[in-house]
Amino acid sequence: MIRFLLRGLLRDRSRSRFPMIVVFIGVFLSVCLYAWTQGVVQDMIHASASFGGGHVKVTTRAYAKEADQLPNDLALFQAPDLLAELRQDHPEMTWTPRTRFGGLLDIPDAQGETRVQSPVAGLAVDLLGKSSPEPGILNLKSALAQGRLPAQPGEILVSDDLARRLKVEPGDVATVFASDIYGSLASANFKIAGTVRFGVGAMDRGAVIADISDIQSLLDLPDATGEVLGFSRDMVYSDAHASRVASEFNAKHPATAPAAEGSKSRKTRYDFTPEMTTLRNQSGLGQMFDLVASSMGIITVIFLLAMSIVLWNAGLMGSLRRWGEFGLRLAIGEGQGHVYRTLLLEALMVGLVGSIAGTLVGLGIAFWFEKVGLNIAGLMRNSSMMISGVLRTRVTPSCFYVGFIPGLFATILGAAISGLTMFRRDTAKLVKELSE
Repeated sequence: MIRFLLRGLLRDRSRSRFPMIVVFIGVFLSVCLYAWTQGVVQDMIHASASFGGGHVKVTTRAYAKEADQLPNDLALFQAPDLLAELRQDHPEMTWTPRTRFGGLLDIPDAQGETRVQSPVAGLAVDLLGKSSPEPGILNLKSALAQGRLPAQPGEILVSDDLARRLKVEPGDVATVFASDIYGSLASANFKIAGTVRFGVGAMDRGAVIADISDIQSLLDLPDATGEVLGFSRDMVYSDAHASRVASEFNAKHPATAPAAEGSKSRKTRYDFTPEMTTLRNQSGLGQMFDLVASSMGIITVIFLLAMSIVLWNAGLMGSLRRWGEFGLRLAIGEGQGHVYRTLLLEALMVGLVGSIAGTLVGLGIAFWFEKVGLNIAGLMRNSSMMISGVLRTRVTPSCFYVGFIPGLFATILGAAISGLTMFRRDTAKLVKELSE
């Protein structure tokens, strides 16, 4: 029966050409859109983890409440002991300290007077450690635009856009002004070792990257760090694993009771208890991920309904054209249910062929954009989101079958609705229709 129906579709292509084109276009768009969405989400996760809060982040509870203000006076003290504990309890992850700070970058002229200044977002990481994972996490070698990476204390990296705006080059001296943990003005001279361009607007606009030991000295944080970040070894974020690690850590470091009402202490022991949060629970990223997933589901349903309506109309037109064929089949004794099932089987064949063709072409386009990408850096200049300026698709195993959901279901649904006219055929009029 399948071979017979397939021959019929091949010989009478008017029955299959239009539905197959509709399925092909719908599946092609579904695969491309899904791969594009996955690419945007994965790029956002990677950028947010690398330049933001890692896969998990440890801070004091007081710091977490005021994290947007970069309150380094609420930093994690005795950070080396905490790092040793984390590396012992969770060796499957990479742990690294970071301190964020805001400040002012001052560029002197030949006489040592201020030539130009600019506010900067500072990031202190372990740049000089022999086994430091930071150069790999931040991908500093690939991001280096001019000069070299810092090789000794007192050297910094600045974003390439900031360097061009301030007209400085590697080898120039710059002064960083910031506020230490006591609220006093602190300053130190640094040598610009090189400039970097990450392709992330929030970092390229005005970032300064320094070794954490230099910033600890500048901010009067001898053994403290603002944050301790944890990354999985393969740099792939797993919310289940991150949640498990965070739960174990927080259970080991329970919050103590707050100070009694009326206490004059500004901060209690409760506020300085370390707390671990996952990437999903930082800066509303979880809501954004859920929104993207929901949007993808809504788009799939829209494609499904639109394709079903088009294929329904195509089925009705085909039924009118094949009215005589159906009557003849009924006249020779073929049951209405059998004819209806053959129509559904034909729709399944058309949907399968269209879905395979649409998936193959969609995957081809997705693979191409995964390698080449689409440069939207010009649109992201003023964006504060941790997202790359080059959007790329991401081909995942789901891309190989996601298009079959609307492709097959819409085709069968359209044929099932239009084929109901089969049961309206009055067999008593068949002889009269055939005689005519």
